[in-house]
Amino acid sequence: MQSASRNGKVPGRRNGKPASLRNGPSQPKAISRSVPQAVQPVPTPSIQTTKGIPMSRRYFGTDGIRGLANKHPMTSEIALKVGMAAGKIFQTGSNYRHRVVIGKDTRLSGYMLEAALMSGFTAVGMDVFLLGPMPTPAVAMLTRSLRADLGVMISASHNPFDDNGIKLFDPDGYKLSDDTERRIEDLIDSDTGSLLAPASAIGRATRVESAQERYIEFAKRTLPKNLRLDGLRIVIDCANGAGYKVAPEALWELGAEVVKIGVEPNGRNINDKCGSTAPDALIAKVREVRADIGIALDGDADRVVIVNEKGDIVDGDQVMAVIAEEWHRAGKLTAGGVVATVMSNLGLERYLKGLGLDMVRTPVGDRYVVEHMRKHGYNVGGEQSGHIVLSDYVTTGDGLITALQLLAVVVSTGSPVSEVTKRFEPLPQILKNVRYANGSPLEDTRVVKAIDAGKAKLGEAGRLVIRPSGTEPVIRVMAEGDDERLVSTVVGDIVEAVRAAAAA
Repeated sequence: MQSASRNGKVPGRRNGKPASLRNGPSQPKAISRSVPQAVQPVPTPSIQTTKGIPMSRRYFGTDGIRGLANKHPMTSEIALKVGMAAGKIFQTGSNYRHRVVIGKDTRLSGYMLEAALMSGFTAVGMDVFLLGPMPTPAVAMLTRSLRADLGVMISASHNPFDDNGIKLFDPDGYKLSDDTERRIEDLIDSDTGSLLAPASAIGRATRVESAQERYIEFAKRTLPKNLRLDGLRIVIDCANGAGYKVAPEALWELGAEVVKIGVEPNGRNINDKCGSTAPDALIAKVREVRADIGIALDGDADRVVIVNEKGDIVDGDQVMAVIAEEWHRAGKLTAGGVVATVMSNLGLERYLKGLGLDMVRTPVGDRYVVEHMRKHGYNVGGEQSGHIVLSDYVTTGDGLITALQLLAVVVSTGSPVSEVTKRFEPLPQILKNVRYANGSPLEDTRVVKAIDAGKAKLGEAGRLVIRPSGTEPVIRVMAEGDDERLVSTVVGDIVEAVRAAAAA
């Protein structure tokens, strides 16, 4: 990485007191334990309904700004203003060159948005460090490691290629608070011309050539000393996304025999019949080459789905159980349990209780999981979808590092993945999605009655979770319980009511 300053010093190097938002050390470290913005514990009710994103939000949703590329708000014009607004807010002092790191996945529209963001940040006086295609957790890590004022990831995660998004990270690698996002929205809608820096203070842009090597080395160091993957045959599906270079390379450097799929991005094939949301190709390849394990990442590599040597899918609940139990035995697990969401299987909760561990539930979304972890000192949390946060190492979900922690257990026990990951028998759980065009189906009296009836039928032997998606016009209906036929009936009745309401 070359310097972009006029005096030969590395831009952003602090010559005085660090900015107040910083952790201090440039190397990544564990999540701090006292942060003001955190959610309160969510009990484990038999039913939970949520209203979704407040309508007052103009650009930001549950995971940054997201939408169809070249359609509002995912346009170069808005990206330019995001760069200007965020850049202005995160300039916390005047005695050093402010810097921002920008990473992206492999979507075609990433070129457009990257250029627009770079223009916006430099226009307000920030130096830009371009990482190229990199996993979301790598961007968060490098934001801290490079002592940047801000981190940006251009990605729509597991969505199709024609969607894209902008995620922002604070100097410590965490997603922004709602308050900070609102301040950015206010500036976007203001006279952005007033934010421009003088000609002499315009920022510079530099490409970080060592970004991939930095992240690979960081990921490898999360494993116990001298632990190797020699003798393991691993199939890795990178979803033609952000992890297509770093994930296979890290596994190979650790000694594994690596079979790669989903590593030929062309701008349009990210998440296309590959990756964690479409694991059929991975399952077939694991069986074909008789691999010990299959690992599927999503488009920005912040979540992972595991396939065992038999070709069976292992979800995030089982992975959390493995890591939590092993860390508990090793004395590494903090706060006496894990943080999961309302979607995690009741079987996981019962299993952890048998180990003397708690499971706290939050609303769906990794930001809520992380907020609770930070406030209450947990170091293991995540979602059933495979978005696992291990806060001893990272500030957000990291598919590669999660897979490495699971592989560490496989190596240390000498047991096959199918045995290692069968910690509990999941309760029958059914999830169905109902798409709607407009309105609020959950407020319809027919839906309310169906939900009340389902709650009564399940009683204390099951759970019912009804919620709108935070990223698309979909109502998600999930129920679980000991009686699979009853669960199916309850979900069917509610889905029918939601569809009727949506059609009205």
